[in-house]
Amino acid sequence: MQTMNHWQRIEAALLGDATDRTPVALWRHFPEDDLDVDKLVRHTLEWQRKWDFDLVKFMPPGTYGVEDWGAVTAYQGSANGARAVVASPVRTTEDWLRIRPLDVKQGSYGRQNEALRAAARSLRGAVPILQTVFSPLTTARKLSTDRLFADLRCEPDALEAALRVITDTTIQFALDSLEAGAHGVFFATQLASSRMLTTQEYERFGSRYDLEVLAALRGHAQLNMLHAHGDDIMFDLLATYPVDMFNWHDRLTPPGLEAAAARFTRLLVGGLNEHGTLLHGSEQDIADEVHNAIAQTDGRRLIVGPGCVLPVATSDTAIRAVVRAARAPQEQALYA
Repeated sequence: MQTMNHWQRIEAALLGDATDRTPVALWRHFPEDDLDVDKLVRHTLEWQRKWDFDLVKFMPPGTYGVEDWGAVTAYQGSANGARAVVASPVRTTEDWLRIRPLDVKQGSYGRQNEALRAAARSLRGAVPILQTVFSPLTTARKLSTDRLFADLRCEPDALEAALRVITDTTIQFALDSLEAGAHGVFFATQLASSRMLTTQEYERFGSRYDLEVLAALRGHAQLNMLHAHGDDIMFDLLATYPVDMFNWHDRLTPPGLEAAAARFTRLLVGGLNEHGTLLHGSEQDIADEVHNAIAQTDGRRLIVGPGCVLPVATSDTAIRAVVRAARAPQEQALYA
């Protein structure tokens, strides 16, 4: 088969057509440096030039969406490089009513699209780039930590007032990211889990606002990926979302790729256990995991990727093993 470029490979995979090799994309945080626009751009470009992935997930600090509302954050050495909220602005129910609209061209929000614009300009459209956007309910939890759950059940009007503001801000940020050069968003929800909420609760406080964001992107974005974080995710509910790609911890929580392929007919992203095999397995273990992912999907409608962000300790040797296995001829991968 003739060699494809990144766009051709992704577009063929979306259609379920054969590709010259299985698309692959991995992403990681760059802690502390990700607070500086120039350093974040440099790391993004170096990462992509080094590995030539088929998709770039832009990696702003995971707390960028709450800092302009007063959250205090810090990097405390987490294995995945994520920052933590160390002081939350929502401590009482009344604090939800203090969440006011933001100018997303300023502050922390503004820096993320400033950085994305510079990275996209350098990449010149050669590879899809997605801005990371958090679901409104995810942002609400980061603003309040576990205060969210009590208010969701006991003071829903106050929470919904804040969700209205957060949703409008999220939509404007996402649209600005597309204007800055993103081809779509990596839309992350961290609460669509039966361990946290009932399906009915998530439909009211989660999906309702998620779908507003995604609807606002219709006609503007070329590719959107949904990421469902955590265990026991509400897969069937999320599978109805109007997105092109679906990413979750498929090695750690149901469904696996084979079962998911029958329930989400677009592009699955996963197959790697980033905290297990990639950190502790041999090169052969990693290759076997990649080949198994390809076999589960018959080599169609799959991007080999992690269930979530890579640990910062992931070695070049491990990444190279993923890339080598994914880029093996399809026949070899299917029958390995």
